[in-house]
Amino acid sequence: MNTITPYERKVFYYETDKMGIMHHSNYIRIFEETRVHYLSEAGMPFEQIEAQGVLMPVLSVECRYKRPLKFDEPFAVYPKITKFNGTTLNLEYKIISRKTGELCAEGSSSHCFTDTNMKPLRTKLKYPDIYKIFADYNGYEITE
Repeated sequence: MNTITPYERKVFYYETDKMGIMHHSNYIRIFEETRVHYLSEAGMPFEQIEAQGVLMPVLSVECRYKRPLKFDEPFAVYPKITKFNGTTLNLEYKIISRKTGELCAEGSSSHCFTDTNMKPLRTKLKYPDIYKIFADYNGYEITE
């Protein structure tokens, strides 16, 4: 199993609103960026999954805002797979300010696995390499 690092970057100017804080919609985008990073670090980049004809549509997403991030503020996102059964996947995210150490937002997303025609897939049977990546990291805590 690979070591996975948190996803890190700063708040870009275009992501902020008139109040100088990150617009609420961008936190959902940050969750997606984090999933892409997580899969790459785990050794199964999205491109590799999709090249096999597997898609991972979002079923639901939720975000709870704690403290707004501001322009140019560095942050880290800690994802965790909380449920995986081969057909569905649930993740949780914690966005932490690198400037203050405060929890800025936390949330979750759920996904399913489908073929390119949006028919549900059982990864364990047809795509064991994809299944193994998610099963290996189910419940894995990312630390510094």
